[in-house]
Amino acid sequence: MYNILKDFLEPNQIAVVGILVAFVLTFAGLRFPFPFLPVDHGREFAVNGALSKGKTRGVGFTFVIVFIACSLLFMPISREYIIYCILLLAVMLSGYLDDASKTPWNEYKKGIIDLAISIMTMWTFVNYNPGLLKIHIGTFIIDIPVPVYFILGIILLWVSINVTNCTDGVDGLCASLCCVVISSFTVIFAKELGYYVITGFIFVSVLLAYLYFNSSPSSMLMGDAGSRALGFYIAIIAMKTGHPLAYILLALVLILDGGLGLVKVSLKRFLKISILTNTRTPLHDHARKNKGWSDTQVVFRYIIFQIICALIAYIIVAIK
Repeated sequence: MYNILKDFLEPNQIAVVGILVAFVLTFAGLRFPFPFLPVDHGREFAVNGALSKGKTRGVGFTFVIVFIACSLLFMPISREYIIYCILLLAVMLSGYLDDASKTPWNEYKKGIIDLAISIMTMWTFVNYNPGLLKIHIGTFIIDIPVPVYFILGIILLWVSINVTNCTDGVDGLCASLCCVVISSFTVIFAKELGYYVITGFIFVSVLLAYLYFNSSPSSMLMGDAGSRALGFYIAIIAMKTGHPLAYILLALVLILDGGLGLVKVSLKRFLKISILTNTRTPLHDHARKNKGWSDTQVVFRYIIFQIICALIAYIIVAIK
């Protein structure tokens, strides 16, 4: 499709066409959802979890499929990007199968899947991006040995997949935050990302279509199919910038909201250490139950904080 359109349109115009098509297809796919998508049974331990009962779940299946299709059709593609799309599809399908399962998958099963996909992803990344195996700290650039970067990349992928997944517990929260995170990466690192900027805006467009149905009170949920795929994609573009440490600021709200719970549970389970005993996790549950924030307040306040973090990251990156 891209090769056909480039005879009539400029690359930027093709990108805009792809963004619009992605939005329309996602909106149509969610307006008339696939009949095989599961419904939510309510989350027993989540704040207001019973309100989700009966809603269509796992619609991340729809918007991830649209994203992959439109990014492949409306941008110049490479073998590396095709591999990432296949792995993104694998992440999404693992989440969807969990969404559709009568019995939720246990953490170890999902952890093994995450590890396998992360290893394949890093194998691809280090082979196609030998010049990006470095970390920027201010004006300093530290070259990282391949084995070390390989391990650090696996950690980044695992963390990003899981903290993003944990953040999906309030109507509109995960998708809104990911719109800010992805947009921040594409704006701040436009030069470094190249055509990945286009993929970023295509992903934002499908999320905007999803938010039409997921804004409070929502009628459908992305499920693990969507949140896990989003975390995977964010980790990929973080590494493609050549500034992977920027993930800390550009996804700080995701890290704090979803990550503290992972740390709390892991310390308790494996080391018998209890922390944050008076704090509910994910933090959005603490904000709603203990602080009395409404869903709308959680979403907007989290977005505001993440935008501020993005502005700080821009200042740091701009320092020469």
